Amino acid sequence: MVISYKKLWKLLIDKDLKKQDLRSLAHLSSSTIAKLTRGENVSTAILLKICTALHCDVSDIMEVVEDPDKEETIEQ
Repeated sequence: MVISYKKLWKLLIDKDLKKQDLRSLAHLSSSTIAKLTRGENVSTAILLKICTALHCDVSDIMEVVEDPDKEETIEQ
């Protein structure tokens, strides 16, 4: 399982914002935006900054999805 930020990018489109706008609104570094773009982990403090800036809930900007590059095996 991996974290997907596709909801964040859709929300930005819906609000007619660009990544640079998000960076300014939430006071994020360019490296944090790069991490989000690559789907890498960020701290909960960063997620809170984004949610505060966009007036949304964390479930509005991210979700857990199956990792397309890995097969999940369930041990019994």
